[in-house]
Amino acid sequence: MSSPLRIMMFCAVGAMAFSHSGCTAVPRNQLSQSQNRARQLYEQNQALAADRQQIHNQAASLAAQQQQLEQELQALRMAKQTDEQLLVSAQSERDKLRSRYTNLLDTTRNATNPLSAESTRQFQDLARRYPNFEFDPQTGVSKFHSDVWFSSGSAEVQKNSQELLTEFSNILNQGDAQDLNILVVGHTDDRRIAKASTKSKHPSNLHLSAHRAINVCDSLAKHGLRRERMGIAGYGPYQPLAPNKDNESRQKNRRVEIFVLAPNAPIASLSSGNGIQ
Repeated sequence: MSSPLRIMMFCAVGAMAFSHSGCTAVPRNQLSQSQNRARQLYEQNQALAADRQQIHNQAASLAAQQQQLEQELQALRMAKQTDEQLLVSAQSERDKLRSRYTNLLDTTRNATNPLSAESTRQFQDLARRYPNFEFDPQTGVSKFHSDVWFSSGSAEVQKNSQELLTEFSNILNQGDAQDLNILVVGHTDDRRIAKASTKSKHPSNLHLSAHRAINVCDSLAKHGLRRERMGIAGYGPYQPLAPNKDNESRQKNRRVEIFVLAPNAPIASLSSGNGIQ
């Protein structure tokens, strides 16, 4: 029994005793005050008990929330670890592909011209008639200046280049040249892409160079060159012909190169596991 209740009972018993005995030593108003005080103490005790229960419930709820947050934090840590592993794997694959294309480009640059004498003569004639088209008879490498082929920040091949692409495709579809493959490589200068509209299509110069190479292949395909004979690469500003110190140097670096490859030179081949190697 709680203390306030005991007090109330004691006062009640006392009151009865005084009433029966006829004792008038304690005034009735004092007895009434004692009873009211006992009732107040009882009510306060009940309120405190309710407060203790509420605090206990809140503590239990906070503990459950903390446990849930710890579980979510652990899940985030595991997801971050997985993302980091995927990123490392993707970077490794990218480095392997870059190494393969670099080796392929080095091989093609150092190789002799795989074109026949007649095809070489036709490409040389093409270079004489189109000032913005270059052809190296020693290696068979063709170069197109992007300033003429593409608008600034664009990967769309301009219409005035279609005639040259038609003749280029016709040469590769004649005689011994029909057995040759090509690698189309895009390059840019070192100026960063600033326009938001351009950046939404080409997030970086690396993307822009690859997109230009892809569109050149698409144009050649429209003019009759089979897609399985073509490969693409984009190097952005990372293989300049000259230091990017002025507009003239940057203009040299903005280019699309087409490497004519011998029949046994791989663009990309499939391994027994159906993966690119």
